Amino acid sequence: MRERWLAVVGIGEDGVDGLSPAARRLVAQAAFVVGGRRHLALAGPLSAETLVWPSPIENALDLIEAQRGRSVCVLATGDPFFFGVGAMLMRRFAADEMICVPAPSAFALAAARLGWSQQDCALLTLHGRPLEAIIPHLQPGARILALSWDDATPAKLAALLAARGMGRSKLTVCEAMGGLSERVRTTEAQTYALDNVAALNTIALEVVVDRGARILPRAAGLPDDWFEHDGQITKREIRAITLSQLAPARGELLWDVGSGSGSVAIEWMLADPANRAVAIEARHDRAARAARNALTFGVPGLSVVTGEAPQALADLPAPDAIFIGGGAGAPEMIDRVILALAPGGRLVVNAVTLETQAALVDWRARHGGELTQFSVAHAEPVGRFSGWRPAMPVVQWRLVKP
Repeated sequence: MRERWLAVVGIGEDGVDGLSPAARRLVAQAAFVVGGRRHLALAGPLSAETLVWPSPIENALDLIEAQRGRSVCVLATGDPFFFGVGAMLMRRFAADEMICVPAPSAFALAAARLGWSQQDCALLTLHGRPLEAIIPHLQPGARILALSWDDATPAKLAALLAARGMGRSKLTVCEAMGGLSERVRTTEAQTYALDNVAALNTIALEVVVDRGARILPRAAGLPDDWFEHDGQITKREIRAITLSQLAPARGELLWDVGSGSGSVAIEWMLADPANRAVAIEARHDRAARAARNALTFGVPGLSVVTGEAPQALADLPAPDAIFIGGGAGAPEMIDRVILALAPGGRLVVNAVTLETQAALVDWRARHGGELTQFSVAHAEPVGRFSGWRPAMPVVQWRLVKP
């Protein structure tokens, strides 16, 4: 067991008065104290050498590393391992070098003020993230606790809710919780008019959905017209089947080759907040469109690569699954993507043209896997009556790498 030279102490708005005796000792005995200006002020007069977090904050890691062998204390807001600096420190330092004494998180304080059970709430941060990241969580009756980026975040969220048909949702803005200037105010999104909001605030949101509001369903197969596209899109029914064949699991990475509108990559990411995807698209206009769609659906983390496959695949991180829907290309690309997959990885290729379907038959003969044909027809008017209007059949090849 190594010496625990690095202490991480959560501190609230009540400063040292709210710290446990153990946390006070760690702060008092430290030779080097790191934190934001607010944290250092809350800790009171310090005899130790201090460091204010630089920008970017990761630049502090080398400076902290240089203090190894001395007593170092990092001050953080609330619980350092709940959307705090704890995770960043763990990327450099081992757990047995550290001791952490958390304070109540902003989530815990907000839930206590409102009488909400945290296990029934979605807990997320909007700090340093696009506001649209909240969209997948906007479900009827949902309760959400969200850390704000700044004083403007509540108003921006209220505007987003009103624009999406959720204007009657209730926002409670909790400011400076635990301190002398604590304030808790509630308003409807559509009548939001709170002023002088503190930069340090947490939002408690109760989602109320009006009729006609756009809610993201939990199942795959979002309506085609929800996406911005130029016709280059995997259609709804085929997309739902494709996602089931890709079989997304938590934390996995998808390559969506020939992404078009980005619909498959976006639904892959919606399957779990930890999922990642790379959309590879040769045309600049379509690549830009896929990025806009990702923001609209609340998955701003979609990585969009503009370029021709297989050259554009060269420096990408290894995928867990690969989808090719925009033309399978030459045999060497199939060899390239199969090589990129780890054992157990899934490859799904959809083909509409006879030429590409014939290629799928050949690749199945060479590599194995499953071939399936799907046909979809929709009822449409035929004079005074109705009839089936079939879409072009799709042949799908699925391979699980042994």
